[in-house]
Amino acid sequence: MDLRQLEVFCKVVELKSFSKAAEAIFLTQPTVSQHVSALENFFNLQLLDRMGKEIQPTHAGELLYQYAQEMLRLKEKACQSLSHYAGKKSGHLRVGASTIPGEYILPALIGAFKEQFPEITVTLLIGDTRQIVEAVTAGRIEIGVVGAKIKSEQLFYQTLVEDRIVLAASRRSALWGRGFILPADLMHIPVIQREDGSGTRIAIEKALAARKVDYRSLKVIAEMGSTEAVKQGILVGIGVSFLSERAIVREKEYGLLREVPVKGIDIRRSFYSVLNRRKTPSPLCKEFKSFLAKHGENA
Repeated sequence: MDLRQLEVFCKVVELKSFSKAAEAIFLTQPTVSQHVSALENFFNLQLLDRMGKEIQPTHAGELLYQYAQEMLRLKEKACQSLSHYAGKKSGHLRVGASTIPGEYILPALIGAFKEQFPEITVTLLIGDTRQIVEAVTAGRIEIGVVGAKIKSEQLFYQTLVEDRIVLAASRRSALWGRGFILPADLMHIPVIQREDGSGTRIAIEKALAARKVDYRSLKVIAEMGSTEAVKQGILVGIGVSFLSERAIVREKEYGLLREVPVKGIDIRRSFYSVLNRRKTPSPLCKEFKSFLAKHGENA
């Protein structure tokens, strides 16, 4: 058994396909199959099942996948540490982000980071706040950027940048011509909400509760799992929604969406970097965290 075999095996499990794995890691499909067969022969166990067109790990395969991830992360950390010792800044860093920072803030920051450290490869994974926090806790990513703090003694948060959440409406909405609305009006307006676990939704629930508005009493007509989906729903007239003002800059410029002030409600939240207290950050993670702390507020 060697680390390359484990890398190939993990890619097959993640992509659920020999052919997709082969394409992703620039090997032929027969070579990928040989690596997996070598592992199965080494352990004398079947590691993968073919379920129709998809590949699924057996129970033994799931167990190996968990250990293989730890081994590959340790290998990457060793490479980074030795590279850092030699005065080089190179390697692979996995970063996670919730929707708003992942789509509207981090891409530019990662680009600037890459200009400064061209030999560092950054993989950005996007999910909701809860998913990113879980990935940091489990060690699948080293650092995350999220829009809400989910309390845990295992996690360390650092404030990066402030955000403002606004009620967005399109020309198809009856609110388009309104100068403002009252909090009580929200009970009678069709609202599109983000999914449970979204940092945006967490911030809205807290802000409305402070004004004695029960979020569960809103006239929710749709729940969508991404900011882009919510914007499309607003544009076609399904309803209005609370969104980060960063997400509607272009639509406002083109006159497609506008902010509708809610009297007495000013929803602001911060974006935070989040790390696992129980895991020593790699040199690349430390470098990226320092870069975010220095440049994040200008994003």
